[in-house]
Amino acid sequence: MTTETQPQTKEFQAETKQVLRLVIHSLYSHKEIFLRELISNASDACEKLRFEALAKPDLQGADALSVTLSPDAEAGTLSIKDNGIGMSEAEVIDNLGTIASSGTKRFLEDKEFLEAGRLRQLVRKYSDHLSIPIVLKAGETDETVNQAKAFWTRPKGELSDEDYQAFYKHITHDSEGARLWAHNKVEGNIEYTSLLYLPKRAPFDLFEREQKGGIQLYVKRVFIMDKAAELLPPWLRFMRGLVDTADLPLNVSRELLQNNRTVEKIKSALVKRSLDLLEDLAANKPEEYAEFWKTFGAVLKEGIIDDPGQKDRIAKLLRFHSTAVSGDAPEVTLAQYLSRAKSDQKSIYYLTADTLAAARNSPHLEGFRAKEMEVLLLTDRIDEWVAGHLHEFEGKTLVNVASTAADAGSAIETPEKAAAETAFKGTLERLGKTLSGKVASAQMSARLTDSPAVLVAGEFGVSLRMGRILKQAGQKNPFATLPILELNPKHPLVERLRDTTDEAAFADLANVLYDQAMLAEGGELDDPAIFVRRINRLIVDGLAAQPKIILS
Repeated sequence: MTTETQPQTKEFQAETKQVLRLVIHSLYSHKEIFLRELISNASDACEKLRFEALAKPDLQGADALSVTLSPDAEAGTLSIKDNGIGMSEAEVIDNLGTIASSGTKRFLEDKEFLEAGRLRQLVRKYSDHLSIPIVLKAGETDETVNQAKAFWTRPKGELSDEDYQAFYKHITHDSEGARLWAHNKVEGNIEYTSLLYLPKRAPFDLFEREQKGGIQLYVKRVFIMDKAAELLPPWLRFMRGLVDTADLPLNVSRELLQNNRTVEKIKSALVKRSLDLLEDLAANKPEEYAEFWKTFGAVLKEGIIDDPGQKDRIAKLLRFHSTAVSGDAPEVTLAQYLSRAKSDQKSIYYLTADTLAAARNSPHLEGFRAKEMEVLLLTDRIDEWVAGHLHEFEGKTLVNVASTAADAGSAIETPEKAAAETAFKGTLERLGKTLSGKVASAQMSARLTDSPAVLVAGEFGVSLRMGRILKQAGQKNPFATLPILELNPKHPLVERLRDTTDEAAFADLANVLYDQAMLAEGGELDDPAIFVRRINRLIVDGLAAQPKIILS
């Protein structure tokens, strides 16, 4: 099983030494963690051999897999040995010294790690959960100092919060710890044990939907694969943990996991338990749930799109900014929104924008503010798709206030609008011709109280923001339609537009109103220089029209 080789010495490059020094002084400033990681690596090597031996039983030989600690106080050394599968020569050259080898001197500067009692304490604190026996050589005796029993097979009653956190850090290498967890054993048609963790912080690749997630698969306590994507959907990829089952073959592959009925049942149960965890956190620890939402909320929203069967449960977990709440953190639930809604309100009103500031200052909100109607403010890029798939909540449809949807219009309709349509009929016709190719039509607005004009999407068209997102992603908008320009009949600029007889001046003012409305939507102007020239001409014309005062 072993091959005798001659030792070789490799020298790190100067740049590598500098990086390693930073790592040693930061990540492993707490020296106990250094020992934990070395033991963990040795255990992983044994698990690797155990897995490879499934296909090639002669690899394991007669010796039981184990990790051995041999302290030598006289020599000032601590030997950590395993009889698993290590790295190839090339892997050793590339990886071995990255952290462990370079930290040896600093690790041994304090003689506490050469005392059998101290090693026994640290192993039980950090590595008691490992299924590989950790053997301490003390003189002539060998002592197994951990329970050498898979952590998740132990009864929940004998495990403390510290035990669960230690195991979480072992499988994730996350120094911060988990927010909460769920440990379940299922017996019946299928048998499995699951241990799910909700982390506190996000991994660097959280928003890469192709990354596999963090659920490990074991079969009969034999490690099969890391990041088994088939065990949780992408919208729960922030969960960490493992599943151990006896109902899959030991030689299972990713291909066999796909469309497997046992795997589908386990996956369904894991989704339910994950949502149970989140619902419990939201109900009993709202401040912690707010922290979770800040970190992982955008990913959870993907479930509204990907998983119609869980849409109702996920919808209750959503959190929003709102015109009724002035804070910077999204905290409004759909249930809270409905509890404040007027008794005759037909819909749940929302507005999407690129930033919270842009949403709060949007002209689309003016009419709703005047009617004291709450509007949810959605600022994540995914919100456009979320609103389009959620459709309704508890019988109330979701309506974008930046559209001409009948529900949005009727909510803020005023008697003055009909009179304005008649008074500005000729102006609207001229405006439609002047802005031909830019707008589908022009009409008077009931939604504006301060701004002169606003662009709205047609009732069956996508929002202007969605169009921009698709364009930025290089995708074609299959529902692209020209927007509608709505005017505020009480605004001085709109009154001036009506009274302007000069066609060139009318065109200047019409295009300025359109460009201003486009900027208010977060859009880009086709030609900013022309916009500036038009503004300058209007300013000069306005100054020229004012009476001159001559002092003598």
